[in-house]
Amino acid sequence: MALSDHERKLLAEMEAALEQEDPRLLSTLTGKARTRQSSRALLGLSILVVGLLVLISGLIAQATVVGVVAFLICLVGVLLIITNISIKTGGKSIKKPGWGSTLEERWDRRTNDN
Repeated sequence: MALSDHERKLLAEMEAALEQEDPRLLSTLTGKARTRQSSRALLGLSILVVGLLVLISGLIAQATVVGVVAFLICLVGVLLIITNISIKTGGKSIKKPGWGSTLEERWDRRTNDN
């Protein structure tokens, strides 16, 4: 069943109003949600692939310096991926606490005990 022109216009207006009021909800409903973490993880994956290509070219050219630089590029890519991965449980995204929060918790426990 096709929508009339008036209904399409009303639907477009409602979508524009929703986008201004709550862009996160709209992106969730349309399935186009991309968070900053997922973008950084994709960037890390891209950097990793580039690093692997440079590593292979360094192996072919038998240049040790290129291999070392390629390893460092791969390392940066892997670190970006690891630090921006989140675990999805029950529709909620949970990010694992890093070493900084662990140190914070230990500091809080130590200062609260005294």
